[in-house]
Amino acid sequence: MKIPKRLQPLVEDGLIDEVISRLMSGKEADVFVVRANGETRCAKVYKDAMKRSFKKAAQYQEGRQIANSRRARAIAKGSKFGREQQEEIWQNAEVDALYQLAAAGVRVPKPYGCYDGVLLMELVQSDDGDIAPRLDDVILTEEQALEDHALMIHYVKLMLCTGIIHGDLSEFNILVDDYGPVIIDLPQAVNAAANNSAFAMLKRDVDNLANYYGQYAPMLKNTAYAEEMWALYEAGELTPDTELSGAHQTAATNADVDSVLAEIQAVLAEEEARQARLKAAEEGED
Repeated sequence: MKIPKRLQPLVEDGLIDEVISRLMSGKEADVFVVRANGETRCAKVYKDAMKRSFKKAAQYQEGRQIANSRRARAIAKGSKFGREQQEEIWQNAEVDALYQLAAAGVRVPKPYGCYDGVLLMELVQSDDGDIAPRLDDVILTEEQALEDHALMIHYVKLMLCTGIIHGDLSEFNILVDDYGPVIIDLPQAVNAAANNSAFAMLKRDVDNLANYYGQYAPMLKNTAYAEEMWALYEAGELTPDTELSGAHQTAATNADVDSVLAEIQAVLAEEEARQARLKAAEEGED
């Protein structure tokens, strides 16, 4: 196929040998199948901020550390340089997250580097060489749904242990190969410790998993893994080896109004009886 303009510099620099086909076009990037270093890989070409339709990007970037003070000032001012730096941070966030999560034991595509807004990474394929489908395109048995859901919850837990929340996790950014689910699309990855919306995003991610896998295993829709994980995380007790149950008892429980009223009435009756005894005793003395 004709080499896309954004990929031409990588071809000229020898980072890509051949552009084979367009794999998909998404809200934040176009993805191409390429040959590089003798292997079939994929090239994710990020769209410019003005063309990208990812909603509430600023909310996801809250809490990300910017070490360079000049860069931070430029971003705050919204200058052209600042916008360029913001874009670079957005793109590099995915590369950084891929390296961190792979090291933590989460299945993600192997990254090979990000060059001028193009991320080169592993193309997830079956053993037969077919491109792995998205979870949304896979039919599951109840047993497989339970198994894969448990594995995904384990991955979410490992991510949280590293301080990362996916933030946009659903059946549309999970691939499934011969060995199970693979998590993709991480430029919006959330800093769990520094983002005020961290728990809300974690809960949405986990609820999306429960709702999707729950189509095949309905019992999953009644689990509370997000609340359980977050409570342990906030208490500093969440570890990669933590066994989760999917149950969570909130600290505040609804009061049993009838029981409370019954107790009040019992106390009042007891007080009335005590007053009656005192009155009877006084009258006896007279």
